[in-house]
Amino acid sequence: MILYVIGTGPGDIAYMSGRAIEIIKQVDCVAGYTTYIDWIADLVKDQQIISTGMMKEVARVEKAIEQALAGESCALIAGGDPGIYAMAGLVFEICKQRNIKIVRTRDKKDLPDDDTRLLLEIVPGIPALAAGAALAGAPLTHDFAAISRSDLLTPWEKIEKRLSCAAMADFVIVLYNPKSKKRDWQLKRAAELILEHRDVKTPVGIVTGAMRENQCVSFTTLDQMDTAEIGMQTIVFIGSSASLRYMDFLFTPRGYSKKYDIKK
Repeated sequence: MILYVIGTGPGDIAYMSGRAIEIIKQVDCVAGYTTYIDWIADLVKDQQIISTGMMKEVARVEKAIEQALAGESCALIAGGDPGIYAMAGLVFEICKQRNIKIVRTRDKKDLPDDDTRLLLEIVPGIPALAAGAALAGAPLTHDFAAISRSDLLTPWEKIEKRLSCAAMADFVIVLYNPKSKKRDWQLKRAAELILEHRDVKTPVGIVTGAMRENQCVSFTTLDQMDTAEIGMQTIVFIGSSASLRYMDFLFTPRGYSKKYDIKK
């Protein structure tokens, strides 16, 4: 009765943790979004596969929980980190709704042999913001706020408020799901809200397909952000008032040069 919720990182096996690889190889069942299953195809051998497309997250998680409760070890796959805009939260939500008793796998030794609780382990992965930041330079060295632009699950009015507050507080802002074919006007609106508190030439880093074959890194300024080549696989890094471009990189000083005497 073990369910593992595993973050596969950016998509390349080279950027997966050893723990994640070990579990995927040994479980009875692997569940995940079709694209994520394809990414780990070299690790999956004779396991049962539960693969579903977009917008089928609830059904996928319910099936993974059912498999685990039936006595099989199941790995639920998520891109990036499973706890950042991914499946871990939904697992807890469904378990709470169904009153399923859960316990960490590390606490298994303290349970009686006949205990029927669901054993659960969340296996972290490299999130898109970390993979993208590594390629852009070091934009997240100081305080930052991650905001998903998608209004499928969050009302747009609430997203606008978060954008304005993060901009006003001078956070570096990381935008997930910045632009889609059907929802393209929100990115321009986001720029307008942030420009109320930021200089027009605030540096912006744009990373698409981080650590994948279609990887692309580019830079622009806040006033030109909405005209850049941006899609749903893109992570956008909007600098704070302290962020700087240096050569082909973007970084945010943490303040060492002010506290210590860093000479040329």
